[in-house]
Amino acid sequence: MSNIVTGNVYAVGVVDWNVRNFHGNTFITKNGATYNSYLVCDKETALIDVVHKNFEEEFINNITKITDPEKINHVILNHLEPDHSGAIEYIAKVCKNAKFYGTAKLKEGLHKYYNIDIEINIVKTGDSINLGETSLTFVEVPMIHWPDSMITYCPEKKVLFSNDAFGQHVSSNKIFADEINNGDLTKETKKYYANILWPLGSIIERKLNDIIKMNLDIEIIAPSHGMIWRKEPLKIIEQYLSWAKNTTTNKAVIVYETMWGSTEKMAREIAGGLSSQGIEVKLFDIASTDFSELAYEMLDAKAFVIGSSTHDNEMLAYIAGFLHFLKGMKPKNRTAIAFGSYGWGGGAVKEIAEELKSFGVEVFACLEAKFKPNKEELQKCYDTAVLFAQKLK
Repeated sequence: MSNIVTGNVYAVGVVDWNVRNFHGNTFITKNGATYNSYLVCDKETALIDVVHKNFEEEFINNITKITDPEKINHVILNHLEPDHSGAIEYIAKVCKNAKFYGTAKLKEGLHKYYNIDIEINIVKTGDSINLGETSLTFVEVPMIHWPDSMITYCPEKKVLFSNDAFGQHVSSNKIFADEINNGDLTKETKKYYANILWPLGSIIERKLNDIIKMNLDIEIIAPSHGMIWRKEPLKIIEQYLSWAKNTTTNKAVIVYETMWGSTEKMAREIAGGLSSQGIEVKLFDIASTDFSELAYEMLDAKAFVIGSSTHDNEMLAYIAGFLHFLKGMKPKNRTAIAFGSYGWGGGAVKEIAEELKSFGVEVFACLEAKFKPNKEELQKCYDTAVLFAQKLK
């Protein structure tokens, strides 16, 4: 494959074809991932970002195909996280003549994280380095998505090296977004935002607006994961702004956990009532669905419908864990139904409702059924869902 991004800018990162989870086990990466890195070759040469430690030898081989690593003058560290900086000690040994650059927070964290002695030249928003006919300018973007984060811009080549922003977890022997299936890429971009950046929406909105005011001439967005955007790159910025504003659609995501099928029957009846009113419905049994898929579906959903059977007067464990995960996403302007079945004593539905309220979700109704829901209880699920749908619209 070609690794030329544009002119004297090269992609030298690696593909992790086999990784299946990210950030612990919360982000399932069924399509693998990439650890992107870029070379800008001029009178002086800059390496932007390094890769996961597991791929350091392949990484150096990729660099060597373009230039002698000892001729690299500058190494730009946009982000501290190990998938971006894990090979830093190896790179410092091989790129013997390079100066290293990062934010003050990166310098602080790098020495603590790796316990290595590398001199970091601290840069701030507006600082730049000259490579000859090209230059690199730095913009701090703290908490997108770590305190140390920054992005790097090359004005002469109109390339924004965007760090974790605008990325996706996919694996491919291609490097450009327009070279792979658009539907797959659209989903993976949204899934990436939902699982990594959703909680940071207000910060992202503010920082993107600051970047827009800088009037950067951007023709290519080169993220640290996934495909490079070279056709209409500003569209992905507009999409990020929409997600950052918590823009939602008339869509309900139903997530439930059931013991003997009663809660599932209620879930299906609620789904029927919502669907009858034209609401888009997605229904998931939490026991067979990963959290990252749910985050993807819930990112633009106006309604959350959460159900669980009761066990020992509490909700079941998977739903409890999922609500803890959802709380961390900090969803705004959502409305919900809590529902579930019980045997000798209830508790799960009340607990679900209280948990949803604790992170700002309005609870429209609570629905309970004892043992197996009868015809009247199922009808109440349907009718309540109809009323809920009318409220959503």
